[in-house]
Amino acid sequence: MSSEDREAQEDELLALASIYDADEFRKAESVQGGETRIYLDLPKNFKIFVSGNSNESLQNSGFEYTICFLPPLVLNFELPPDYPSSSPPSFTLSGKWLSPTQPWLYGQYSIVIYAAIDGEHSLSALCKHLDNLWEEHRGRVVLFAWMQFLKEETLTYLNIVSPFELKMGSQKKVQRRPMAQAPPGTEPGLEGAAAADVDQEETVDERAVQDVESLSTLIQEILDFNQAQQTKCFNSKLFLCSICFCEKLGSECMYFLECKHVYCKACLKDYFEIQIKDGQVKCLNCPEPQCSSVATPGQVKELVEADLFARYDRLLLQSTLDLMADVVYCPRPCCQLPVMQEPGGTMAICSSCNFAFCTLCRLTYHGLSPCKEKLIDLRNEYLQADEATKRFLEQRYGKRVIQKALEEMESKDWLEKNSKSCPCCGTPIQKLDGCNKMTCTGCMQYFCWICMGSLSRANPYRHFTDSESPCFNSPLGMGPGNLTQGKRFCLMGLTLKLFHAVDVNGDIWEDEIEED
Repeated sequence: MSSEDREAQEDELLALASIYDADEFRKAESVQGGETRIYLDLPKNFKIFVSGNSNESLQNSGFEYTICFLPPLVLNFELPPDYPSSSPPSFTLSGKWLSPTQPWLYGQYSIVIYAAIDGEHSLSALCKHLDNLWEEHRGRVVLFAWMQFLKEETLTYLNIVSPFELKMGSQKKVQRRPMAQAPPGTEPGLEGAAAADVDQEETVDERAVQDVESLSTLIQEILDFNQAQQTKCFNSKLFLCSICFCEKLGSECMYFLECKHVYCKACLKDYFEIQIKDGQVKCLNCPEPQCSSVATPGQVKELVEADLFARYDRLLLQSTLDLMADVVYCPRPCCQLPVMQEPGGTMAICSSCNFAFCTLCRLTYHGLSPCKEKLIDLRNEYLQADEATKRFLEQRYGKRVIQKALEEMESKDWLEKNSKSCPCCGTPIQKLDGCNKMTCTGCMQYFCWICMGSLSRANPYRHFTDSESPCFNSPLGMGPGNLTQGKRFCLMGLTLKLFHAVDVNGDIWEDEIEED
């Protein structure tokens, strides 16, 4: 190696390392060479697609995807001892989304320059043009010219426009055929096309490599790369949070996917936590007024603590199941798990506690016996009947069913007269004394005994001190430290269970008393 060649190579590699960052240029350690990654600038709203008649059976066939970034072209090169005085660099050019046999398009007409299974060799054509650039720069360094061409002229040279069809290449031999006749009124030449003289028979350029296994993996790799690059660009920019009005880097911010409104993570974290603690998991929408964009579960998980996300996940699942007509909940207070209802039937069996119940009245499955809605009529009919009619009813429905109807209706009448239902979960509550701030032992919701409205967990007594509240200065609406008692009644057969919820300075105890 001459001293001039050696010095030219060192200067060129040093210049490239100073121009490009470590992600775009990396010098090899063992040999005189390196690797460059060429990131192309795509037009706005650039689309890719896979045709429905692709050889592979693809789930994504026929769909278009709008992207901002494509995986880079990778140029690996090695400098021979007599470069640049005599020999060009040896290289390989690889790309995931360019096949060695990509068709050329001229306007709206497809022109086959080299006949092959899929058309023109796009990666091979780029390799051929790099050879031509070397001939123009023979005796001078050429790597920067190669990189500039690949970055700035690849799309134009290969006439790649949106929407761009993804294809897998073929490594078969090709035969040269005459160029197709151009349409009337068009120029016979093809700008940028590698239509120079070629041998009568040639193979796909061995330096052109499409390093991807299949179309399905190619699509996923492109979408993943596009998302990663968009995140990288977002993290490096400054954004003004519309909540705290502070400018912060994108790495400290988060945006809603639908509307793209950006807020800092600290503000969104506080906002999400308040909503989840209040049970408003369906209201984690964009804080921008009149905006209906909703945060994804992944975004919520990234910001809130694990226990709070578990509550969010549980409430979100429950609210979703509530909208499904074929899902009912196990009526046992200790279970309450969702159960799939069999179509056309009224019996459901809980997979957790194996409790079989009627999906209409939520009581123990009673077969052909009437549901609870008919128990009132049955009770009234039984109480007003004479002895003969009573015996007839007992034989028809069973004495146990009628006895249960009497007990159920008596319990229901007692609850309607002596209790109110929790506004959140519907649990019957009896108030004995204390202030009007109540705590349900079923769902732990705070509520007002006067108006039965739900109270904030952060400051439940504000309801009684706010002059605009309907319960402002209510006689028993006193502040923290006062005694609040509630009782929940549930009838299970002949057993009456009373649950006491006592709230003293924010602490809660529960007891259970059974009366036979």
